[in-house]
Amino acid sequence: MTAVIELPSFAGRTVAVMGLGKSGASAARALIAAGAQVRAWDDDAARRADAERARIPLVDLHAADLEAARTLVWSPGIPHTYPKPHPVAARARAAGMEIVCDVELLAGARPDATYVGVTGTNGKSTTTALIGHILGAAGKRVEVGGNLGTPALDLAPLARGEIYVLEMSSYQLELTPSLVFDVGVLTNISPDHLDRHGGMAGYVAAKRRIFRGQGARATAVIGVDDEQSSAIRNELAAARLQRVVPISAARAVAGGVYASAGELVDASAGAAHPIADLRGIATLPGQHNWQNAAAAYAATRPLGVEPTTIAQALATFPGLKHRQELVAVIDGVRYVNDSKATNADAAEKAILCYDRIYWIAGGRAKEGGIAALAPHFGRIQHAYLIGEAAESFARTLEGRVAYTIARTLDRAVAEAAKAAQRDGRAGVVVLLSPAGASWDQFANFEARGEAFRAAVEALPGKRAATRGGRP
Repeated sequence: MTAVIELPSFAGRTVAVMGLGKSGASAARALIAAGAQVRAWDDDAARRADAERARIPLVDLHAADLEAARTLVWSPGIPHTYPKPHPVAARARAAGMEIVCDVELLAGARPDATYVGVTGTNGKSTTTALIGHILGAAGKRVEVGGNLGTPALDLAPLARGEIYVLEMSSYQLELTPSLVFDVGVLTNISPDHLDRHGGMAGYVAAKRRIFRGQGARATAVIGVDDEQSSAIRNELAAARLQRVVPISAARAVAGGVYASAGELVDASAGAAHPIADLRGIATLPGQHNWQNAAAAYAATRPLGVEPTTIAQALATFPGLKHRQELVAVIDGVRYVNDSKATNADAAEKAILCYDRIYWIAGGRAKEGGIAALAPHFGRIQHAYLIGEAAESFARTLEGRVAYTIARTLDRAVAEAAKAAQRDGRAGVVVLLSPAGASWDQFANFEARGEAFRAAVEALPGKRAATRGGRP
């Protein structure tokens, strides 16, 4: 795909690009098209080979002269400060270079567009997609991407009144110093990626950047169901720099939007107004998705979308792959792909939606492992553990949940399917909700989810029709 965002301000300039995954390669292409002198590098030889085939100029940034380049476009997935400084980032800082990501280039290139940014430990992908879906249903011209799906510089160019909806990771927020979001959304905060931010305080500070620079015309939408996010809401409300809308899926919140019993309610203007019953929407199962719906509602109202339009759009949301995606129903057993659940907090959201679970978990463990899931172990009939975390997860489950160390995903699916078929009771589900990162065995969570799908599709048995791929 060729870049479609023009970057005329970089014509004739020398620009370094570190990391040639999706976003880095996209940035390099856009800069080359703008007439910049690109010096690109990736520490991975396979990605360098891909770049050579795409005619992206390669220069080893570990050793190259950086004096001519004032900007270093950094791929957010590459650690640059923690757990230890990356040599290229350290050289760039010593040379006084600005270090930014592709989203910063988009903001500079399309300053008149409206920007909606969504971050949070969990729920940000669904919320981002849901906001885009609602805006599209309302007839708005909208582009959705960033950390979700399409890289920022591969999005279509938008003008005044048109809207970019961007999922923003904590890594990206650190690398977008000038972007101010017209609507910023923080879904929640729980411990994650702490090694990349030097601890919890650094992680919270990175998430808080979604509201940086906002003024009176901007809106901050903040989940208040966790202590860290609630504290940010209180700080912003006290400062009165922007409009602050709290959201909750656990309780009614004055001046906010909530869905504590599955009924979406708008109390942002004072009186409480029922908006939609979320309990019958198959693509938004569980309390966590009710919070996502509340966030999407609160984010789209300031953009001129009417409540009735939002309610109708919520009911037609198609859902996202790898987020509680129903892959198949075979002989009465549901097989659900929740590969996106890369930490315990995300896995908890899925586990709470089912009562008889044959759980596939593992991968590369995050800090704390799965200890926080102990209150829900009663829902798990048997666990099938894969990847690097298999032994550590087994120690947590010992004496509380029966488990099998399956090592590989295909074996876990096969073993879980046999046990689920023997169970024979209503509501049985084989759930891939790993509570760990995918990188020990797969390129990303999407690849892990597709491997789960392939293993399920290879199972024998009678298949039932599913409703749009959702549970």
